[in-house]
Parts: sequence; structure tokens; C-alpha cells
Amino acid sequence: MSDGSVAMVHPQQKVHRMFELVEAIGTVTFSEVPNEAFLAVGMRNYWDGYFAGRAAPLGLASAEVVHAVFYNFADGEVARHIPWVWGKLTPAEAIAVRERGSADAVRQRIGDLAESPGLARIAELATRAAVSAPMEGRVLYAGLRALDIPEDPVAKVWHAATLLREHRGDGHNAILVAHGIGGTESHVLMALALGMEAEKFGRIHHLPKAQLAAVIDGLRDRGLVNAGGGFTDAGRELRERIETLTDEMAAPAYDVLTAAELDELIAGLDPIAAAIAAGDH
Repeated sequence: MSDGSVAMVHPQQKVHRMFELVEAIGTVTFSEVPNEAFLAVGMRNYWDGYFAGRAAPLGLASAEVVHAVFYNFADGEVARHIPWVWGKLTPAEAIAVRERGSADAVRQRIGDLAESPGLARIAELATRAAVSAPMEGRVLYAGLRALDIPEDPVAKVWHAATLLREHRGDGHNAILVAHGIGGTESHVLMALALGMEAEKFGRIHHLPKAQLAAVIDGLRDRGLVNAGGGFTDAGRELRERIETLTDEMAAPAYDVLTAAELDELIAGLDPIAAAIAAGDH
């Protein structure tokens, strides 16, 4: 702990706010600048770069392993890219392309904030949290923890955000498994939480209609989705319970920080995340 004694337990509201911030920063990896960097080294399309970069910390893992770790892709989707991508570049090369492209994307989005004298301090606080979380059962997070920490403050903030994001994601997947919610089902629930029809949600709208309909029917049979395709009360409660438990499992990453340090980290990441989000519009 920061004072060598008892772990700091932070309010769930602040833990969830950190999720929102690291999500905005970490997902810059999936934007145009990193995509172009992967295309430049021989990837055929966006998804080649996505799977090469995100799966690289797992080493030369098979499509089956990546499918299991990523959890929420439909059957066969991973295998269209892995192991093909490893015939074009090594995992170490993919990690380097991803880090460079992501840091460039962050730098472009945040402008003058990249030169802020306080950025190194924010990067240090974020990294301290990011490397202190428990690894047990968090496969993708463990792979990321084995990587070198960048020295450049912009890249360091992105790297820390990615660690914290994937740590939370590994925990989220464990909770989904415990509640019997499959990967495609989790996307349906997310779509409904966003007020969207599942059939129009970006991560699953491309699936065969019969396949998606069968998933929705299964959720309806469990009393989670109503006849109109929206949440039942039980479905909404389950979704909220999963999110609450996910925050609780993500919280230990921040135990190493004092309340004042966590507030400082949130305040420092806020304008960075806002600038990145503004670049999406």
C-alpha cells in the first residue's frame, strides 16, 4: 500500500469513474491511426490489426485460446485472423506497432496536454495502480503485465489505461460466466442497456439473423428479455448486478492509492479522456 499498511478501499462511484476514463483512453487503440499502422505492416483489414495487437501479449496463442480469453466474439470470428496474422508479424512486433500507433493517436487527440508538465505524475499514478492489481484468473491482464512499461508519458498513460481496462474486462468475463451469460448474450444485454435494438448493435448486427434470434429467444426463455425485445425487470436487474460486481472486482487495482491520489488521478485523466472522446465526433 502507499503507506505500507492497510489497503485503501475506495467508493464504487470513483472506481466506476476510473473505468469510464480508462475505457476512453484504452480504446484509442482501435481507432484509425493504429489501424493504419497495422495495415502498413501487412494486415489485410481492421480486424487483422485488432486481433494481432490485442492478442499479442498472449504470445502465439491459438484461435481457440484467443476466442476463450476475448470471450464475446461469435464462433469462427477469431479464426479468420489468427493464426494468419502470425505469418506476417511476430507478437513482439505487433506489440510495438500497437504501442506506437496508440501513443501517436493519443498525442494527436490531446494536443497541448501531451506536453503538460503534470502528465508524468498522472502516468506514474496510473501505472502504480495498473501494476498492483491481482493477476490470478486474469489471463489477458497477466500477459500485459509481462510487457515493458513505456518511458514516454503519453505512451505510459495509454499503457496503464490498457492494463486497467483489460484487468476489469477479465473480471467482467468471469462474472458473465458465473451468471451463465455467453459472449453474444452479453452484447445483447449491452445493446438493450444502451437503448438499442440488439439487431442494430455494432458488434453483433452482422451475425446471421437466425443465429441472433436464437440468442435473444434464449434470453427471453430465461425471463431476461420481453416479447418486444427489451429488458424485463429481471433482465435489467441482472445487467446492473453484473456491472456492480465488475466494479467490485476491478477495485483492488486502486487500493495502492490514497484517496487524495485517486482524486488526483481522476482529475488528471479527465481532460485526456474528454479530448480523446471529442476526437471521435
